[in-house]
Amino acid sequence: MSSERFEVTLEESEKSIQLIIRGELDLAAAKAFRQALEAVVHREDKALILNLKDLNYIDSTGIGIVVSTLKIRDEIKSPFAVHDIPPGIRKLFDLTGITGFLNEGIEGSV
Repeated sequence: MSSERFEVTLEESEKSIQLIIRGELDLAAAKAFRQALEAVVHREDKALILNLKDLNYIDSTGIGIVVSTLKIRDEIKSPFAVHDIPPGIRKLFDLTGITGFLNEGIEGSV
């Protein structure tokens, strides 16, 4: 597998914080992903959105971070959604059983 550079871009609007994920989210990128999330995951004032449109690969470490984020946002009762899931990654989410827990649309969030 050719390694594609992992990047996280943060876009904040009046109602939401969107993290746009690019490249490959694997063990090597986990630290950078966690750091980006730490800055915003506990913010209760805005919806948190992960946009995966440019994500090419995710491994179990990345899936674990998404699940942890889901749990944190649920505990603080703040909106969390995952948008633009590529077909290959959606299939993996389906196989792991987390698709049903991912809100793919927050009304008026962007």
